[in-house]
Amino acid sequence: MQPALAAWLALGLLAGTAAEEMCGDPPGAPSRSISAPQLSPEERLSPHMPQALHCDACHAIAFQIEEQLRRAEGKGGRKALSESDYMEVLERSCSQGWESYGVQELDGEKRLVGPGLPGQEPMSVMVTGGPWPGRLSKMCHGYVGERGEAQIYGAHRRGPAALRELLCRGDKGACAGGKAGGPAPPKALQNEL
Repeated sequence: MQPALAAWLALGLLAGTAAEEMCGDPPGAPSRSISAPQLSPEERLSPHMPQALHCDACHAIAFQIEEQLRRAEGKGGRKALSESDYMEVLERSCSQGWESYGVQELDGEKRLVGPGLPGQEPMSVMVTGGPWPGRLSKMCHGYVGERGEAQIYGAHRRGPAALRELLCRGDKGACAGGKAGGPAPPKALQNEL
């Protein structure tokens, strides 16, 4: 009886190994490992948006402002908003939660990702929350303060490209010169320490 039991155990072990090979990855298939982006101390702890992410942040802010203004105008049949209405919408745009934005590492480069931003990689880890919502809100308020509500709303009325041009490009824009980081943060943010 013992030789039969030993044979049965041996067959069970062999069958288990074969089943494991059949159910797991095919032989020779590369294994995938996805890790969270490695953030520098500045990226983790600073209250300001890291310089390398300013252009992405600007596009996210322009997208959110455009969406909020478009919705507000849609309620009134695409008519122009009054000054008090667009000022309220811009305040609401900057004070929103921003929780849907975060950072991913794409091809070794950290990028801000979320609604209105290209390049989201489905097979990567996105770090949301933490300092990112506050940084976006602070930058948004800085843009509104520096450019002014009337100028931002006028650009919106000309179209999304005009709003992005006003906020993100131009001489002082976060995306000026074709570099991802741009020249300098808005003055309102630079002076806050």
